[in-house]
Amino acid sequence: MTDKVSRFIAAQQPATPCLVLDVDRVAGNYARLKSALPLARIYYAVKANPGAPILDRLTVLGSHFDAASLPEVRMCLDAGAEPTRISYGNTIKKERDIAAAFEAGVRMFAFDSESELRKIARAAPGAQVYCRILVVNEGAEWPLSRKFGCEAAMAVKLMALAGELGLDAYGISFHVGSQQTATGPYKAAIAQVATVFTDLAAAGVKLRMVNLGGGYPVRYKAEVPEIEAFGDAIMGAMAEHFGNSLPEMVIEPGRFLVADAGTIVSEVVLVSRKGDEDPVRWVYLDIGRFGGLAETEGEAIRYGFRTPHDGTREGPVTIAGPTCDSVDTIYEKSNYRLPVALAEGDRVEILATGAYTTTYASQKFNGFAPLEEHYI
Repeated sequence: MTDKVSRFIAAQQPATPCLVLDVDRVAGNYARLKSALPLARIYYAVKANPGAPILDRLTVLGSHFDAASLPEVRMCLDAGAEPTRISYGNTIKKERDIAAAFEAGVRMFAFDSESELRKIARAAPGAQVYCRILVVNEGAEWPLSRKFGCEAAMAVKLMALAGELGLDAYGISFHVGSQQTATGPYKAAIAQVATVFTDLAAAGVKLRMVNLGGGYPVRYKAEVPEIEAFGDAIMGAMAEHFGNSLPEMVIEPGRFLVADAGTIVSEVVLVSRKGDEDPVRWVYLDIGRFGGLAETEGEAIRYGFRTPHDGTREGPVTIAGPTCDSVDTIYEKSNYRLPVALAEGDRVEILATGAYTTTYASQKFNGFAPLEEHYI
């Protein structure tokens, strides 16, 4: 948690549950990523957190944007981003949305199938296209495999077809999974991409761009490699496979830019036990999986907690949300421990929650309002 966020929470005591996010930290993370990968253009993954103050600041900093939908395209335009700085990066799009984005000036589109490619050719003639390939997601705490991407051999055929359809066969993309804690998958994926480049060059198609996706991790409960380690691994692999003929490089960070800039403030609603001799207390918060903590599905993303009683005796807990749904259990198997003194009415702070929380919040499930947002 940044000092700025801590001071705001202490002074304002905002109603819970809410997210408080330090936009200056986002700018600092942007600068750090730019330093780690200076040859890459940064396309912020808007889906991580589309808060207008974030988009406004990143636009001023010169960022590009990765939009997953037509509404996200419009959010970027509203923030003042030039349409040529926006990539429509979802491989699953309605043809009318492709047409609307193209009419708004967007010229860069992702695909991973022939049907999607033909939609782009009809709705966005002459646009730049890049094909997403399947890569290994091992090491990612939030894998993105199978739903997106195609096999490398298919990508070769599709990129050749793109030129025949009058499109600009621009490049290849991949994503090694979100909260990727290892550098190896980036190296392996770059090797795959280089093979696709070589095969297409032999067929007379010269690609110009590699989209390295996102996935760059942040610290939750466990330590993760620093961003500089990922920068070194990526640039080493690019030099190994492309030599002095480096293609343009694009990266699509989301979590890395905004996660540790935000803190969720929540209230303890109930502390109870399931039996007189049960050592595990159940701690129910006024936010849960349906209120914005969707990434706790399978206890994949394990957030850190701060309480008013830190430093006192702790005991094992199961942490759950407030709704009448048993799925709304946040952590039961991850060995969380919280202070024994924690009681109803206490405020707790859930750390590094600036990414993938606000837009995951349901629209009044059980009557609970969506997560409030404070950008400072």
